Amino acid sequence: MATQQRTVDYLLEQATGAGDISTKPMFGEHGVYLDGKMIGLICDDQLYVKPTTSGRLHAEPVSDAPPYPGAKPNLLIEADRWDNAEWLSELLRITAAELPTPKPRKPKRVA
Repeated sequence: MATQQRTVDYLLEQATGAGDISTKPMFGEHGVYLDGKMIGLICDDQLYVKPTTSGRLHAEPVSDAPPYPGAKPNLLIEADRWDNAEWLSELLRITAAELPTPKPRKPKRVA
């Protein structure tokens, strides 16, 4: 089941307090980015956040689940918690702060 656009729009609206939040289509679902760092996925209308120590503490109680078959488990953030925009934004900020900065991409060579 693919994620509905209204789910993506709602999560983006709720997380505006986190910073520069965006999504990008990937694998038929959506990657979630905060200030250029990939911090999670939206798959099958569910929010998965990359597991970090501080993020897990903030999100407790939370369960782990893979966003798609074969993926590593992520923090599965239940939909009833999305309504608390301040809490959700803080979770995403905490997670992004603990994740490494992405390496710059090498420019493509033109033949």
